[in-house]
Amino acid sequence: MSRFSVIGSGFSGLSAACFLANAGHDVTVFEKNKELGGRARSFTASGFTFDMGPSWYWMPDVFEKFFANFNKHPSDYYDLVQLDPGFQVIFGENDVLQVPASMEGIEEMFESIEKGSAVKLRKFLKEGNEMYQIGMQKMVYQPSFSWAEYMRLDVVAGASKLHVFSSVSSYVRSYFKDERLIALMEFPALFLGAVAKQIPAMYSLMNYAALSLGTWYPMGGMARIPAAMADLARSLGVDFKMESEVGAIEIANNKISGVKVGAKTFPSDGLIASGDYHHIEQDLLPAPYRTYDEAYWDKRTLAPSCLIFYVGVSKKIKRLNHHNLFFDSSLDVHAAEIYSSPQWPSDPLFYVCVPSVTDASVAPEGMENLFILMPIAPGLSDTDTVRERYFSLILNRIEKWCGDEITSHIVYKRSYCVRDFVADYHSYKGNAYGLANTLSQTAVLKPSLRNKKVNNLFYAGQLTVPGPGVPPALISGQIAAEQLLKSQKTLMI
Repeated sequence: MSRFSVIGSGFSGLSAACFLANAGHDVTVFEKNKELGGRARSFTASGFTFDMGPSWYWMPDVFEKFFANFNKHPSDYYDLVQLDPGFQVIFGENDVLQVPASMEGIEEMFESIEKGSAVKLRKFLKEGNEMYQIGMQKMVYQPSFSWAEYMRLDVVAGASKLHVFSSVSSYVRSYFKDERLIALMEFPALFLGAVAKQIPAMYSLMNYAALSLGTWYPMGGMARIPAAMADLARSLGVDFKMESEVGAIEIANNKISGVKVGAKTFPSDGLIASGDYHHIEQDLLPAPYRTYDEAYWDKRTLAPSCLIFYVGVSKKIKRLNHHNLFFDSSLDVHAAEIYSSPQWPSDPLFYVCVPSVTDASVAPEGMENLFILMPIAPGLSDTDTVRERYFSLILNRIEKWCGDEITSHIVYKRSYCVRDFVADYHSYKGNAYGLANTLSQTAVLKPSLRNKKVNNLFYAGQLTVPGPGVPPALISGQIAAEQLLKSQKTLMI
């Protein structure tokens, strides 16, 4: 039995801990914060329960597959409900697309907007399914140490279906002409950290996930997922040390020998670093053992950061569904202010999640729980004055569209932005989602899951493979654990 350490208790860290413990090893997870879950933590205040980060439950098959590795099911831990409508996209006062749960309803919606588009949608989603089967069932589980991993016949045979060298934008526009349908089909790319013109078309598999597999919600909130994973981990013997920030990684003979928390060193035979990759490399590792230098990190294209507001309202609000995307401003302008000329947005798009529409447990009776998110460029100067300015701007637009007065009914408000991401997660430049999934940062071209100078150190999470998002984080932890276990066998030979 080996003693393994895991830094961080987000999705990737919890996943890695479960796989390592299930293999019969002694596993300790070190978490700097008071709560488990990383970005998927929750908090309670004034009778409200707020999910702090992820709010979309897509790709339910990935969660099923994770728990199945341990002869469990998500239903053993939480109740999952499908949302109907899955979400709505707001383009203007009377211009709203509500996405039904049924494929028949989705096709009717498309056809009502653009004649002939229902048939095109079927073809689009058929190709999306093929991309999903190749991408999410095969490619995403590769450690991406070498391009040779992708040369297996089953992947090569399907490579032509992936449209790797086309963009999501060009691919979507080859099918649909109406700008609203295009926006609907391009928006999942935002979860991948870049505009649709920069994301490879293979990621249109996200549309298949959103439309064909549906949008779901775990009753009690998204934090039920890491709570479930932590329960599973404890049942496998994992030890959690909370408020235990690792301050240094100790190395002997090119191997991890221990992790240091305060004045105490915990001996370790291997490490999964699922915290911020940049922080762990630049701040915890001695310089000779770093794979990348500061200049490398500075050249990476990061996914956005965001300004979030957690708001409790003492009334029910008209017209808002569980998921609401306010696309009533220019996406191109907002995107340019994130990627081309980083600055605070002039007329932002934003997202409003109202889980209390679905789940009465997250707000007092008769009240509403609002999670408001505005994507921004990472590394911006973050002040209370700026936060308040955008809160007023966003709330005015919500009130105008809803035709409902909200401001005087606010009973709780908290904001979260760049400096909070840095303080809570050591997030590089305060990013929220990790590394953008651009073509030049795909697979082998991402920061390596393996430290190239330390034999038993592997990374997991949103700054390495497979990339940003909750399902990829689950998979990242699994891959890292598998590679650490393989390395141990090799070292023992």
